[in-house]
Amino acid sequence: MKQKKLDDLNKRIRQQFNDKELVFGDGSVNSLVMLIGEAPGANEVKQKKPFVGQAGGQLKEFLSILKLKREDIYITNVVKFRPTRISKKTGKLINRAPNKSEINAFKEYLFEEIDIIKPKIIIPLGNVPLKAVIDSELQISKEHGKLLQANIKGNIYKIYPLYHPAAVIYRRELKKVYIEDLIKLKDTMLK
Repeated sequence: MKQKKLDDLNKRIRQQFNDKELVFGDGSVNSLVMLIGEAPGANEVKQKKPFVGQAGGQLKEFLSILKLKREDIYITNVVKFRPTRISKKTGKLINRAPNKSEINAFKEYLFEEIDIIKPKIIIPLGNVPLKAVIDSELQISKEHGKLLQANIKGNIYKIYPLYHPAAVIYRRELKKVYIEDLIKLKDTMLK
């Protein structure tokens, strides 16, 4: 039932964005835990799977701390295609953060995806998913590691924002904070 609803949702997204290479959510449709990233990168587009590559390596560590397996959770992104720009240094396509119109184009789809999965806890990874799920004024630097709530399609969900795993790669000083937040999340999940 859930998988059929997800398939139907993905079909509608595919029809609307038929000129884009899309990466849909991945994992258990019966998961109690839903991770939300901002958008796929080049590796994700190649493999058609969210959170592979460098961020995927951080995700493995994240899951081991929580004593979870990737197949036990559901992982998706706010925006389902790779937003890019041309690097001034190399002239090649590189990732960029999704803009407001891209986020808004996918927001209702994301809410439908959440409504289908109905997780016990939603973990937005970074500013883009935090702002998409709860409020455009929130900042991950102030809200990470706090248990919040959001009303999505008439259901109240627990929201536990974390820094994006890539942030830990580029800002090593966040590693300690990230681990502390994960330990608090583990305690929250046990309640």
